[in-house]
Amino acid sequence: MTQLPRPEYPRPQFVREAWLNLNGPWTYTFDFGKSGRQRGFAESTGFSDAHPGGTINVPFCPESKLSGVAYTDFIEMMWYHRAITVPAEWAGKRVILHFGGVDYECEVFVDGVSVGRHWGGTVAFSFDITGVVTPGETHNVVVYVRDEVRSGVQPGGKQCPDFKSRRCHYTRTTGIWQTVWMEAVAPTGLKGVQTVPDLDGARFIVTPRFYALKAGTMFRATLKDGARVVSQAEAVAADGVPVVLPVADPKPWSPADPFLYDLTFEVVEADSVVDTVEAYAGLRKVHVEGNRLFLNNEPFYLRLVLDQGFYPDGIWTAPDDEALKHDIELSMAAGFNGARLHQKVFEPRFHYWADQLGYVTWGESSSWGIDVTGIESARNFLAEWREIVTRDRNHPSIIAWTPFNETRGGAGHPQHQRLHADAYDLTHDLDPTRPVNDASGYAHVKTDLWTTHSYNQNAESLKAQLAIDPETGVWRNFPDVEVDYTGQPYIVDEFGGIKWIPRADLVFADNSWGYGDDPKTLEEFYARLEGLVDAVLSHEHICGYCYTQLTDIEQEQNGLYNYDRSEKFDMARVAAILWKEPEH
Repeated sequence: MTQLPRPEYPRPQFVREAWLNLNGPWTYTFDFGKSGRQRGFAESTGFSDAHPGGTINVPFCPESKLSGVAYTDFIEMMWYHRAITVPAEWAGKRVILHFGGVDYECEVFVDGVSVGRHWGGTVAFSFDITGVVTPGETHNVVVYVRDEVRSGVQPGGKQCPDFKSRRCHYTRTTGIWQTVWMEAVAPTGLKGVQTVPDLDGARFIVTPRFYALKAGTMFRATLKDGARVVSQAEAVAADGVPVVLPVADPKPWSPADPFLYDLTFEVVEADSVVDTVEAYAGLRKVHVEGNRLFLNNEPFYLRLVLDQGFYPDGIWTAPDDEALKHDIELSMAAGFNGARLHQKVFEPRFHYWADQLGYVTWGESSSWGIDVTGIESARNFLAEWREIVTRDRNHPSIIAWTPFNETRGGAGHPQHQRLHADAYDLTHDLDPTRPVNDASGYAHVKTDLWTTHSYNQNAESLKAQLAIDPETGVWRNFPDVEVDYTGQPYIVDEFGGIKWIPRADLVFADNSWGYGDDPKTLEEFYARLEGLVDAVLSHEHICGYCYTQLTDIEQEQNGLYNYDRSEKFDMARVAAILWKEPEH
């Protein structure tokens, strides 16, 4: 029997016992003529090999080797099918069908009946299928996918808009790329919980939402330190009405000590617990004071690495849970205290390991690919960004949000400015506890952090470039198309990108690429790395950096590790360079 791929529980901050993993073999067909609806694909009981398809290993995208398909040309439309059997013991419960991620637009059918549509390729969504399934019986699930990455109206991140990957664009991801699963939930069960840490007040503020409300139903939250109950609160179940959990002798979460409290949420009807969810939380605070970023009321210097989350065999999908943890361990071994998660929305299991290991991150979208001056693209982006922030805001390791990356194109256009301001405001409405970097690098419209990008490969030139000019102030990428700098924390959140290929057999492609000229020797690489890092550390007004990048990705071979995660360098030596203290 083939082992179930990605068998772990996919939502580690909101865990129920009654669930069923639907990964593994599905049937599929490509729909190059976009005629599947007319041909009745929504009512399919399985796509045979007679179609341009066959069997695919979910949750891996059809472009990946792990899917068993490895088709890398453009796929603008496709369909999936599998049969599901709802456990008989789920009778009387809601049956929720979850998708961790489907790129980009999809509609889901059960026995030919549409149960919902979703737009947005990078974040989880679910449908209540209770009304169209019968516990103990088998049903046909069909997933329709539309993914037009070249349209200009949908985010695609680093998915290449050309046939062949080039420079910093890579193999595309289409369709299902994260775990598909079902769970059983009480009719009045919890739909979600927002947990806000209040370090200064030594408490957690817990705000629930429910699938349905019923008179007399109670919501109970219990905070634990191991087996010891720290506090408990109970209130009438009501959407959006918080309960408070005080914390005596608080243990803050930090990179030095990533302590996590356990949480249990219960829905109680007539003294019977009808729903139980296990969760966790970290007590920590992030805020901006002047031109410094603070973590737990102490200045925190960011030593981030650019992590794009691509895998040789899985593309956007890690081959297993251990690979997610391993990437964080590789980064920490190289001397970084966190990552800018770049142009991809990382799955909850990655954030779980970051929480566990004390690894700070910036949450980002896959914004590249949209026209930032377009109305439809703005509508698509803001809807997906809302889901991203809502899904991930309980993770203590995330310390900032970055909706966009490098939006010079269209800068100055009223719709560009409107979209950035709307994304900034929406983020703060959903999560006022973290700073927002509206656009990494440029072009800033409304931001709590000021970020710049420079791939200057000469240390002295970089140092001079980043120096404060007595007349023009801090260096900015495009001062003519962005708002004025007003004293925010100043962070060089992309630099480096030094290309190095250790051996000829590790050349990934005929168009291998990195920033600037390649160093000629290994010692020249170390010298350049140290010079560039020292140039950033020499400036008092700079409070952090992000080095490009953690691993090679296909033809972009400027990572500190090879694409297969093997070492390129003496990582102890690299860490000694990266972990120097700022000169001020």
